[in-house]
Amino acid sequence: MLELSEKNNSKYRYILIGFILLLGLIIFKYTRPYMSGFLGAATLYIIVIGQHRYLTQKLNIKKGLSALLIVLEVLIFILIPLTGIAFLVIDTFSGITINPEAILGQINDFINSLETRLGFNLFTPENLSILPRAGTNILQILGNSVYSFIINVVVILFVLYYMLYSNEDLERAITEILPFKDENKEILIDETRLIIQANAIGIPLMAILQGFFAYMGYLFFGVNSALLYAILTAFATILPLVGTMIIWVPLGIGLLIGGDLVNGIGLLIYGLFIIGGVDNVARFLLQKKLADIHPLITVFGVLIGIPIFGFWGVIFGPLLLSLFILFFNMYRHEYVQGSKAEPRVTTRFKAKQVKIPRYNPIKTKKKKKKNDFESE
Repeated sequence: MLELSEKNNSKYRYILIGFILLLGLIIFKYTRPYMSGFLGAATLYIIVIGQHRYLTQKLNIKKGLSALLIVLEVLIFILIPLTGIAFLVIDTFSGITINPEAILGQINDFINSLETRLGFNLFTPENLSILPRAGTNILQILGNSVYSFIINVVVILFVLYYMLYSNEDLERAITEILPFKDENKEILIDETRLIIQANAIGIPLMAILQGFFAYMGYLFFGVNSALLYAILTAFATILPLVGTMIIWVPLGIGLLIGGDLVNGIGLLIYGLFIIGGVDNVARFLLQKKLADIHPLITVFGVLIGIPIFGFWGVIFGPLLLSLFILFFNMYRHEYVQGSKAEPRVTTRFKAKQVKIPRYNPIKTKKKKKKNDFESE
């Protein structure tokens, strides 16, 4: 009788899991356009949850008011500046008139002079005609993204407010559902927080550095709309491997095509050694300072994340790859005899140093049981 009851309970459990997965897939399908908003809210939650705990636990401010104050802070200091920059870029590009014939004429003159000196053909006008079309396609993509960006900003604000307001219940639910022992739950939560912090803080700092050095170079070498291109260079830092080259290389070539050989060559050299040097060195130094993540995880994580998550893929792509490696190390640590693998992706030292106090239902539960035992 007992075995029959256990079988029924097991059957109902799997049926319940099936319903959860089915409804989850349906919900995911129709909320996918707003996925950037959910991911953005999760990222900002990791960054500001320490402030929320300080306001509620130290200053005794009510949870609702604390969450509202932090949401306003995020809106004023993060989301509004980002929205303003996005509209600046769109507005500037919308005012640019592209004359394909003039562009091709300048390119042909430049190519013909090179072909005369080298003695063989490099390109044809048919091949180069794709450039104006590429510029138009980029403009259309930017324009179509404005509506989605604004909607997801609203989603970020609403989701972030309720995540902060119900942070204890949220963290308790996540901790309860994780199918690991308590130690591994702690490690998984710490590693996830560290990786998100490293990318969410490191990438904006990297963008500011890139934009500053690029702006100085563009001003010095006489690039028109230097501030706009510096902003675009800053955004280009999220792209792995090519990065800022997609901005300063065409600008340098444009100066060469326009006949300004000195500034064109100077900008290309400046971009290669100064802008490129900041991109290649400071990026990994910042990442290593915030959390000791292997550079390959960052590079390939971004390559994986951008096609899946869009803009937020620069944060959640490395997280996805890191979790894969973390689970792999956990399996080796737990079940492979003689394995020296540690269940970490970042270093243990960094994890202990950067660790932020948070509500921990695991420790709370243990403490409660201990007190109950003592009272008995």
